[in-house]
Parts: sequence; structure tokens; C-alpha cells
Amino acid sequence: MQHKKPIEPTPKQNEMIEEAFALHHSGQLDLAEIQYKKLLIYLPTNVSLLTMFGTLALQKGRLEDAVKIIGESLQIDPNQTNALNNRGNALRDLKRLDEALESFDHAIALKPDFAEAHSNRGNTLLDHKRLDEALISYDRAIALKPNFADPYSNRGFILNELKRLDEALISLDRAITLNPNNANAHANRGVTLKFLKRLDEALVSFERANSLNPDMDFVLGELSYTKRSLFIWNNHQKHLNELINKINNGNIVSHPLQMLSLVDDSLIHRRTSEIYVKEKYPKRNIKTKINRNNRHERIRIGYFSGDFRNHPVSYLTAELYEIHDRNKFEVYAFSYGPDAKDEMHLRIQTGVDHFHDIREMSDKDAAILARSVEIDIAIDLGGFTRDSRTGIFAMSAAPIQLSYIGYLGTMGASYYDYLLADQTIIPENNKEYYSEKIVYLPSYQVNDSKKCIPDAIFTREDIGLPEEGFVFCCFNNTYKITPTTFDGWARILKQVEGSVLLLLEDNKTAKINLTRESVRKGIHPNRLIFGKRLPMTEYLARYRITDLFLDTLPYNAGTTASDALRMGLPVLSCIGNSFASRVGASLLNAVNLPELITTTQEQYESLAIQLALHPEKLKIIKDKLINNLPTAPLYDTPLFTRHLESAYLTIYDRHQHGLDPDHIYV
Repeated sequence: MQHKKPIEPTPKQNEMIEEAFALHHSGQLDLAEIQYKKLLIYLPTNVSLLTMFGTLALQKGRLEDAVKIIGESLQIDPNQTNALNNRGNALRDLKRLDEALESFDHAIALKPDFAEAHSNRGNTLLDHKRLDEALISYDRAIALKPNFADPYSNRGFILNELKRLDEALISLDRAITLNPNNANAHANRGVTLKFLKRLDEALVSFERANSLNPDMDFVLGELSYTKRSLFIWNNHQKHLNELINKINNGNIVSHPLQMLSLVDDSLIHRRTSEIYVKEKYPKRNIKTKINRNNRHERIRIGYFSGDFRNHPVSYLTAELYEIHDRNKFEVYAFSYGPDAKDEMHLRIQTGVDHFHDIREMSDKDAAILARSVEIDIAIDLGGFTRDSRTGIFAMSAAPIQLSYIGYLGTMGASYYDYLLADQTIIPENNKEYYSEKIVYLPSYQVNDSKKCIPDAIFTREDIGLPEEGFVFCCFNNTYKITPTTFDGWARILKQVEGSVLLLLEDNKTAKINLTRESVRKGIHPNRLIFGKRLPMTEYLARYRITDLFLDTLPYNAGTTASDALRMGLPVLSCIGNSFASRVGASLLNAVNLPELITTTQEQYESLAIQLALHPEKLKIIKDKLINNLPTAPLYDTPLFTRHLESAYLTIYDRHQHGLDPDHIYV
């Protein structure tokens, strides 16, 4: 291909070019842009001008312009390493990852010691979920430029993703030593410390990141989440209002999962999800053909999860895979979690027809694998929980895609066709808050009917409880306990003399802070009892020595509530407006105990006090629960499976007839 010969600038134009470059380098981008435009009228093929003008477009976030302008410069001179690097960055921000990799690879081929290009290549491989390859690129960048902070920070992020947390912390500390003002490194350090359960230190890192860059993506949400996990509630409402205002303005301030426990607002939840997927997981087309119309004799169902191990999701779903009707369905599992080789992992491996370990596959390769085996319906069991792989679904792993059980809300993405729920969780007038069509099942939560009831018997002394007194309990994660919820619990304890509240001990600081909060509310510290995390059988057995489970709002108990009910322990829940705040009510309806569903905070507190002060009333409810358990839909896995299969058959048939997804009622 021949290109026009560049026009040599006049001495006066050279002066103007130098002036434009000076404006650009000093950060006066608007003035530099005016100058570039003037010059390019007369020097349209000047390589330096085009490259700098394209770089400026990149800096101003005009990504398509940047790719186009830098591309024009590269047509004239294809060997500009900086231009190739900047073009790669623009393509990466546009999520055109394969093209971005080509650009970085070209730059590196021309200049093998180009540390920045190696680092940016690592960023793109990270976006692809090709973590091991990304790590190699970061290591190469560091070897070439040992004082380069950015690859240390991003390397730390990947090591965190790979669960190599101690190594991640070393890398992040090195990044901060090299550049103490690297907000990204402080934020990544906070995430690593959070997963190391060192929440006090994580909070310091998030606060530092926020002070360095108040507009940094996700940091405000992480800061709020960590404070709640430590029961640091100062300025809680102020921070919450700030988060909501920024979300309403389209800012990327919180992970969707974190907002579920902060506000009972389905619209805010939807907006947060939409912002998140637009930034992190926009719909991507891949060249491999997806088989949309072949009718299989048995519908091929693909369950995708990072939790096929001893984990709440598997405790709920394990039997489902085993008892699917094999005359109508072929069951695939796609596992991207650790190869735990524990009891649940091995059970699921043997309970499905095909088990694919996709841990080391990129999102693209995983989607191609699912297409190659012609999955008809792909079910995302992770949603926006930790280790989720939304990117696989963004590339359409199957012609029909739905979300279930892991994330209690809308995914906010056009590539999810359906969301499983029931009429309690998503009333008809709430459907507008969900981007998916709703599959309405008679009962929402699947369970494992084979789950053994433990023989273990604890005494009150074993658990550190006083010999007498009513025992309230809640074993939800600490971040679900809001100031409003705890205020209510304190009022309940005040009204029920001698009662205690048994909670999960997640970290020592949280225990200290919540104890102090109880004292401020006039509750003696010895009335809060903190229990350790226990193995499954002991955890279930502990419910036997408690009297009433107090649910949280706006993020209800899920597995913990169904476990408590299975052990004969009544659960008191207050129903809200959003998906996560209506799960408790769904579970209670599924064991036919609607009398434990309250609709206001006042009603919730009043009923808790009444049941504690009137043992005969509580006994009636306990007896009813125990009598209901053998026939409760909540624990009838074969019944749930038949309902779910009916839904699968309906949505598959609609698809085969060329009909768009629509709400399904089973």
C-alpha cells in the first residue's frame, strides 16, 4: 500500500508544533487540541502530529477517535512503538482485546525491551482472564524496569486472583515503596488484605487510595463495605448518600454485590449492575459460531460456577445435578474454582454427565468450549460474587443464558435472558427493575434433601451461653448487619430480660466495636455472644440450642436461614422491596410459616419480643415447623427439579420456535 509522502513543515510550523507539544505535555489539553487541529489542516500526513493528536484523544477518553487517528499515523509509519502502545491502550479500553494484544505484540517485536508495552500487554491478558500469561508479562516488565511500580501493582492483583495472597501483598508493598502515591496499588493492597481477613489494615489501604484518588473506580464501595464489616458506623448515612448520588450519576463506585447489603432499592441495584457490566463486561462477539437452532434429543444444560466444592452454593445445588431427568437433559458442569478434591467437589463431578475444569482457560476459550459442545442453556451460578466469570456470558456461551442462586439481583446485562425467582421474591410490579425476563418457580431456593441431620448435641456451656435466658441468634456475615438492624436488636434485648444474642465472630475488631455499640445502647456486653465458624455438622447442631433466628435487612439470610429451618429453628424475617430483602420471606413461605414474615421494623421487633416472652406461642410455631418439614417444598429436591425442568423445556421450546424470551410461569 502506498501512502502520501509527508509534507515537510515550515520553520514557522515547526515552532507551532513545538508549542502544541509543550501545551500537551503541561496538561493543557484543550489548547493543545486547538493547535493540533490547525496544524493538521496543512500537515495532514505529519506522523508526530497525528500520533500526539491521537494520544490526546486517548487521554480525553475519545477512544474511537484515538484508534482512528493513531491508526492513520501508523499507516504512514508502521514502526512507531509508542503509537502502537497507545493504540493498544485505546483498543483495550474499548474491550477490543484481541486487537489490543496484536498492537502490544507488534510494539514488543519492534522493541523487545519496551517495559510499558509488556505491562500493558499484561493488563490485556488480565482482562482476558489469561492470568498466568499476564503474570509472565508483568514479570518481564519488572525485569526490564525494576523501578516500574505499575506492573508490581497489577501483578499483586493477579496473585490475589490466584489466591496467592502473601505473594500478592509482597508485590503490592513493593509497588507502594516505589510510588507511595499509587492509588491503584493501595486499592489492590486493600483487596488482598480483605481476603486475608486483615480488615483493619485493609481499611487503612482503602482510605489511602480514596484520599489519593476520590474518583477511583470501586474504592468508595470497598471502603464502605470494610467499615461495615468492622462495625465502624460513623458517617454511615453520609457515605451511603454519597454512593447513591454517584451511582445515579453513572459513576463506577461500588461492586453490585456490596450494594445489596446497603440499600433496599431495586432501581439502585439495577443501575449499579448496569454500570458495572458496561465497564467490565460489555457484550463481546467472538468468531466461533454459536449453534442456535439445532434441536438436541436431550437439552444440554451447562452449570457454570467457581464454587463446586464445600461451599453454600454446592450445599444447595448438589442433588439437583444428580436427579435431572437424563431422558430429557444432559448435564454439564463448567468449574472455574479451585480443584478442591473435597467431598462436595467429588460428589458434583460424579453427579453430572460432563465435568469441565476451565480454571486456566480465558473467558473466550471457555465460551468457545461451551459452544463446541453445543450447550443449549447456560446457567450462571456465580453472578457478581467472588471469582465470578461474567466475561464468559458476555461472549454468549450458549444461545440461552440465565442467572441463579449465587447473586441475588439483576445482572443488568442484555446477554442474560432469564433470572430464576418466585412470586414472593419478585412481585409482578417489580419486574421493571430486572433486565432479564423472570422465570417464576413455585419456590425459589433449591436444597439438598440428602443433607444429613447431625447427631451432635451441644450444651449451652459448650457454646459459651448462660445457663438460662432466651437465645436469639443470627449467623449471617457481619457486613449484612446494618446500624438499623442492630438498633432493632438492641431494643429487642432490652425488652426481653436475660436474653442473649448469638452472632458469628468474623474478626476481633468487629467484635470489639459491636460490643462497644451495645454498651452505648444500654446493653451489657455479656449479652452478645460470638460463636466461631464451625464444621458443617457442628454448625448445624448449634442451631438446636438457640430459640429464634433474627434475619437481617436489606440482605436476608439465604443458606443460613434454610439450614436453621431444617434444624427446626424458626426464622423471623422482615420483607423489603429488593430481591435480597425478600429471600427470607420466600423461604418461610416454602415451609408454610408466613406468620414469621413481618413487613415493618416495628412489627419485626414486636413479634420477636412477643415470641420470647410467651414460650407457648413460640412452641406452637416450632411444632408447626417440625411437622411441616417432611413435606415442605423447600426441601423437596425432586419437586423443585421437576419445576425447574419444566421451565427449561418452556424456554428451550420458545427459542426453537424463534420467539424472544418472555416471563415464564411454572
